[in-house]
Amino acid sequence: QVQLVESGGGLVQAGGSLRLSCAASGGTFSSYAMGWFRQAPGKDREFVAAISRSGISTNYADSVKGRFTISRDNAKNTAYLQMNSLKSEDTADYYCAAARMYIFRRHEECEYWGQGTQVTVSS
Repeated sequence: QVQLVESGGGLVQAGGSLRLSCAASGGTFSSYAMGWFRQAPGKDREFVAAISRSGISTNYADSVKGRFTISRDNAKNTAYLQMNSLKSEDTADYYCAAARMYIFRRHEECEYWGQGTQVTVSS
């Protein structure tokens, strides 16, 4: 059983930056593709970004491409989401997810989830 714990959320002004972290335990981290989803109040959970097991491949939602960067450190069992040029529409709860596949885009493909971390962007 894999446990995922997110951190790094908070309140930031529009145009600012935040880095989210996702610490994994209880499994072989390098066996899992890792990713991030977000859910704003009253909206469905949406894909943000994902990274393959080795870190070679990445996927991004069009809405964050060029502003967000996903990365991972397999030695530290941690995935990251660097968020730059934040906009008010990025305000949401951000969830880390893991899947035993090469890479993913859909939440149905993910087996493990963190509890979420809140990101609020003020305009």
